[in-house]
Amino acid sequence: MRVEAPDADARVPAFWQGLGLPGLVDVHVHFLPPRMLRRVWAYFDQVGPLTGIEWPITYKWPDADRVAHLRAMGVRHFTALAYAHKPDMASDLNDWTLDFAAKTEGCVPTATFFPEPTVPTYVDKALESGARIFKVHIQVGDFDPREQVLDPVWGRLAEAGVPAVVHCGSGPAPGTYTGPGRFAEVLKRHPRLRAVIAHLGAPEYREFLELAGTYRNVVLDTTMAFTSFGLNGAPFPTDLLPRLTDLGLAGKVALGTDFPNIPYPYAHQLEALANLGLGDEWLRAVCWTNGAALTRVT
Repeated sequence: MRVEAPDADARVPAFWQGLGLPGLVDVHVHFLPPRMLRRVWAYFDQVGPLTGIEWPITYKWPDADRVAHLRAMGVRHFTALAYAHKPDMASDLNDWTLDFAAKTEGCVPTATFFPEPTVPTYVDKALESGARIFKVHIQVGDFDPREQVLDPVWGRLAEAGVPAVVHCGSGPAPGTYTGPGRFAEVLKRHPRLRAVIAHLGAPEYREFLELAGTYRNVVLDTTMAFTSFGLNGAPFPTDLLPRLTDLGLAGKVALGTDFPNIPYPYAHQLEALANLGLGDEWLRAVCWTNGAALTRVT
């Protein structure tokens, strides 16, 4: 029996209850220090006039209100993804996100890194402090993931079995170092790396699905995929849906949303996934099982 797709946030609990789940696990949620968050929101406010694509933030609320909303919808576990875009900021970001997780029930301890001489030291510190997932934004950070200083870091994460959510696809606009080729070389060097490819790798879906099929620990997150907003710029090829189904059932697709920085209600992401018609078993795997395994929650 196909579960009903939620068309409003208030109906999200009925969605996961209909699947027989204890709630949702979302591996792509952002919580940031207040000053940085204001800058991120200001950027999105300016995107419309610059690009012609309006991006109003739906949940421009205080941290406490956003946490309460996630809980009300039944998002039992979520990340606090932050990302460094220049030197000398990742360590402080990690202090903030790890402290936020320690104070916030359901938040998975999250950290980030940037190519700089101190990166091995503060990544080790974050791991020792309990970080269970990292965020790396190659597009915003504008760095090559193959940089020599990062090689021991990728190796350290692979050894520890700690995943990194990596924005390395070329959406919504290509960067100097985005695309599948460079990150494929990282995976070739570190084949055990638990990498979560953000946004299903949009728009290079085909290539990133291939990497997920090739490497045991590569997972794709669903962030913005199949939504009305996401489809405007990078539609998912319909011929890849059977492959996406197989990958999801194999533990390789996990729910991500980009909350709160989305121009539509949270429920729309779930609605878009449910309307694919890939089956309740697939939805159960994507919305709970795969994310729970990735972040080591129960």
